[in-house]
Amino acid sequence: MVIYGLALMGGCMLIGTLAGDLIGYLVGIDANIGGVGIAMLLLVIISRRLMDQGKLSKLAEGGIMFWNGMYIPIVVAMAASQNILAAFGSGALAFILGLAPVALGFLLIRPLAALSPKEASAKIAEEV
Repeated sequence: MVIYGLALMGGCMLIGTLAGDLIGYLVGIDANIGGVGIAMLLLVIISRRLMDQGKLSKLAEGGIMFWNGMYIPIVVAMAASQNILAAFGSGALAFILGLAPVALGFLLIRPLAALSPKEASAKIAEEV
C-alpha cells in the first residue's frame, strides 16, 4: 500500500526541486529557494484532486495518505541539513524571505477555511 504514494511524492519532489532551483537562479542566488515547500504543496493539491475525482483505488489512497503524513518530518529533516549560518550572514533579506511565507500562511487560514464545504468542516469537528 505504501509504495503507491511514493511515485507521486517523488514526482512532486522532482518538480519542486527544479522550480526551487529556477527561482534561485532568477533571483541570482546559487541555491534552491522554496523547492521543498513547492513539492509539499503539489503533493497535497494533486493527491486531494485525484481523490476527489475518484481516480485512485482505496489502496492507492492509503499509500498517498501515508506519504502525506510522513512528508512533514521529511521536510523538517531536509531543512535541518541546510546551512543556517549562511542565512544569518545574508542579512535582513534572509529573515524577510523566511518570515513572509509564515505571515502569509497565517493570513490565509481563514480564507482557505471558508472555501471548504460546510459538511466537511462539521465532519472534522465531530471527529475531534
